[in-house]
Amino acid sequence: MDHRRDGPGGRRAARDGLVLSARADVAVVGLGPAGRALAHRSARAGLKVVGVDPNPDRPWASTYAAWVDELPGWLGSGALRVTTPDPHVWAGRTRVLDRAYCVLDNSALLRRLDLDDVRVVPGVAAAISADTVELRDGTEIRAARVVDARGMRPDPALAEQTAFGLVLPDAVADPALGGASCWFMDWRRDNGTAPGDPPSFLYAVPLGNGTVLVEETCLVGRPGLPVDELRRRLEARLANRGVDLSPNLSEERVRFPVQAPRSRSDGFTFGARAGLIHPATGYSVAASLGAADDVVRALTSGQDPAKALWPRKARLVQSLREVGLSALLHLDPPHTAEFFDAFFSLPVERQRAYLSRRADAAGTMRTMWELFRTADPPIRRTLVRVGVRRVSPGRDPGSAG
Repeated sequence: MDHRRDGPGGRRAARDGLVLSARADVAVVGLGPAGRALAHRSARAGLKVVGVDPNPDRPWASTYAAWVDELPGWLGSGALRVTTPDPHVWAGRTRVLDRAYCVLDNSALLRRLDLDDVRVVPGVAAAISADTVELRDGTEIRAARVVDARGMRPDPALAEQTAFGLVLPDAVADPALGGASCWFMDWRRDNGTAPGDPPSFLYAVPLGNGTVLVEETCLVGRPGLPVDELRRRLEARLANRGVDLSPNLSEERVRFPVQAPRSRSDGFTFGARAGLIHPATGYSVAASLGAADDVVRALTSGQDPAKALWPRKARLVQSLREVGLSALLHLDPPHTAEFFDAFFSLPVERQRAYLSRRADAAGTMRTMWELFRTADPPIRRTLVRVGVRRVSPGRDPGSAG
């Protein structure tokens, strides 16, 4: 890594620890994809930036994916590991989605989000305020604006997504994919479950190096299904499709909240911690990359970055998505696949509005109304209970809620 690191010459002694000698414009705490993107774009805009992370050089092990049209233009195609033009969904029938889907190349993304002009401080934040970060070793970092981008830990009070995955050679995975290049969601119950069991689906994406990630996913639960249960289901599904598993395969275990924490940091938050995670899908990386420049423009012009990140329509969309999350949590297990069949039968523009456009209040309302209007009666009854009946395309987006 070429980014600048703090050393003894860059600090001055203080009575209870160390204080950075020069006040920064921005201090970003947490250098995962969201925090690193904000630090990188802030430095590129000419701001004096400090980045704080316990392990700033640690490679990212998670698999990050996105719809290609969600990603900002400045990222470029070099950060994409593999792109699939025709992801498939099975939810009672097979549907081919007319929307390109991609897996990000973590190493290339790290390089693209270089921190060459960022002062990087390895350390763990013990306390954060609007203008100060105090590390466990007593170091204080002072900035005109502190950004908390540390992500989130599992919390029993929050709905969460869980998953268990294996990385298989292409030839081994072929029987599980059944000729599809990618399964965004496969809700078939050949995973050893009964209709009344909490549902999970197969997510299968090529990784571009002769391998495929196959993952059994609990989309949302409070709590989510245990990872060991998802492992059992994945192994049963693969066996039923004629896949022979060898020992010592690479594994991926997933557990994270799909809601922002109720108690916020004293500093300005960004990324999943700020609520940029989609509560119905668990995706946050593309939204964070896309929102970074909105925050940077506010920081460089002296405006409130919270208002730039959360304008009125974005707040409304978030509240509408929370209604969607409530619907998923209250769906009877036998109707889950029917719900997604109804959703993915909508035009791709309606899908895109709900899944990706975080400030498109009118489009989100239109999608939710169309889903309510076209869904089967048992699903409509669930949607009525959680409040979708209040959403209609003729209403002013500012009046919903």
